[in-house]
Amino acid sequence: MGWLAGVLILFFGLMASIALHELGHFSFAKLFRVRTTQFMVGFGPTLWSRHKGETEYGIKWIPLGGYIRMIGMLPPRKGDKPGQARRMSTGPWQGLIESARGAALEEVRPGDEDRVFYAKKWWQKLAIMFAGPAMNLILAVIFFAILLMGIGTPTPQPVISSVAKCAIPANSQLTDCPQGYTPTPAAAVQLKAGDRIVSYNGEKITTYDQLQGLIRDSAGRTVTMNVERDGKTTPFQVPIARNQMADLKDREKVVTVGFLGITPLQERERQGPIAVADYMGELTVHTAGALIRLPQKMVGVWQAAFGDEKRDPNGPVGVVGVSRLGGEIAASEWPVTEKVAMFIALLGSLNLAVGLFNLVPLLPLDGGHMAGALLEAIKKFFARLRGRPDPGYVDVAKALPVTYVMAVVLIVMGGLLIYADLVNPIRFAG
Repeated sequence: MGWLAGVLILFFGLMASIALHELGHFSFAKLFRVRTTQFMVGFGPTLWSRHKGETEYGIKWIPLGGYIRMIGMLPPRKGDKPGQARRMSTGPWQGLIESARGAALEEVRPGDEDRVFYAKKWWQKLAIMFAGPAMNLILAVIFFAILLMGIGTPTPQPVISSVAKCAIPANSQLTDCPQGYTPTPAAAVQLKAGDRIVSYNGEKITTYDQLQGLIRDSAGRTVTMNVERDGKTTPFQVPIARNQMADLKDREKVVTVGFLGITPLQERERQGPIAVADYMGELTVHTAGALIRLPQKMVGVWQAAFGDEKRDPNGPVGVVGVSRLGGEIAASEWPVTEKVAMFIALLGSLNLAVGLFNLVPLLPLDGGHMAGALLEAIKKFFARLRGRPDPGYVDVAKALPVTYVMAVVLIVMGGLLIYADLVNPIRFAG
């Protein structure tokens, strides 16, 4: 029951995000008086719909996205009368373009001349198309603000969660060290889980990062640590071991650092607005980089779906996979707070990825229409600069061959992700 609840939470959360994406487009289309005939969540046959005013609102059977239908998305060719298209060309691509152009212009009614999308000012078209991705980006900020400022982020504390028994990491989970192996300094002086380190060589400890830095700088020395245990503070003389590791700034350089052999307790600490801004900046850069590497990542999805490769936990995931992750979160034995945090983080990450993906300047994505609006602005600017007539709108219909190719690619990618999510899904570790 818990698994199903988790699936439904993430599924409907994703559908709500899609609906809000379309609401962003819809709101600005209405603001700039573009006639909008449909507002749909999903694709394919209609599951439910209702007409209100000039718009049909509804839900489709295939929950892989959504759309709003604005009239005049494709303009007539320059020189054609409004609402009319020329006789179809015999060229294969040109014929396809003119067929689509004619179908789009059939929706234009007498009196709609000022309500078609293509006739709007370039900045209005840009605002309409950017409003959808902007809604997802705003949702991502809201989700991560709730996560970081409301719930908090796991932060290591100067409190011991566990003590490694042996100085060799591979044997750190052993109850006793085999003969010939050296106990860790923490185990040697009998530090225990739950101990709070309150001072280190006379310096008061307030954070784990501070403690970690002091330990690293104490290689080969015996230090005095005051430890709070069961309400009492006890001094320990701890011989800090030496450990060889790669330098944090220069990975090719090996340095000697101190080693104690403890794992810190993680507690959630609430962050401020600056931390949210920093986190969003880092995550945006990371997500944008992942989108650039998407073709390479999809090769990995193919190999995982039809071969023996393991699924990349940081790779792309579809609606089915996201919903399954929701089920795993809900069915896990994690505390309720951790489950809520994971749901919020997933929804925030999904909205950020959807928002950035839609900014890719290729049709049929929102970024393709935005690129057309910006190109129109550039052409108008240079025309004014040179004293030439206004060049008018950019004919995005000429990009339809690329649009159809991209549409096929997106459909194939979506289908591959669904199949991979079914046969070789991404799972949470543990």
